[in-house]
Amino acid sequence: MKYIYLFLFLILIISFSCDSKKTQSNKETIDSLAVDSNRISNTISETLIPSARKDFESWKEYNDVDELITEYYNISVSQALGRSRELEDLVKLMKDTIRVDAIDKLNVNARFNVLHNETLRLVDMATIPSITNEEVSEEVGQIIEVYASVNAKINTIYKARDLQEALEIDTEVPVEIIEEEEPVTKVKKRITRKPAKSIQ
Repeated sequence: MKYIYLFLFLILIISFSCDSKKTQSNKETIDSLAVDSNRISNTISETLIPSARKDFESWKEYNDVDELITEYYNISVSQALGRSRELEDLVKLMKDTIRVDAIDKLNVNARFNVLHNETLRLVDMATIPSITNEEVSEEVGQIIEVYASVNAKINTIYKARDLQEALEIDTEVPVEIIEEEEPVTKVKKRITRKPAKSIQ
């Protein structure tokens, strides 16, 4: 009987030691999957709708910026800072050479200017030696957000244009809507009052 307890005790010790080795190997695997803190990852934001994309095929400057911004969705901090001057130059060139008449409007130009200012901030960050990875990551995220707002505004313009063409009416001239006035009948509710009880 003593040998059975000893044998069970040994099996129990061996099984626990095997489990701890598995746990350690799992921890190492999980740690190897951790995202590198020097890497900036963002989700893909708004892209152009097909009707806008068709008009933008011939606009080389926009397509160059779009291609470079796509690389900024998953980029290292050093690459983001190293390519910041290239991004700023491309955005400035795009802003100065708007080739699509449909978007040559003040509100779109304002978004292009904001995008250019954000890229200038990233260029300035490249010259600051004490800049942190979090600050660079935040600025890259801001650039992607502004670029998404530019695309959203362009999509809105093209959706409105497509809707106007589908309806075949001129929306530039206000349409006067005449409402019919229906007589309003008032309903009076009769309130019946009970005679007040006299207090004696």
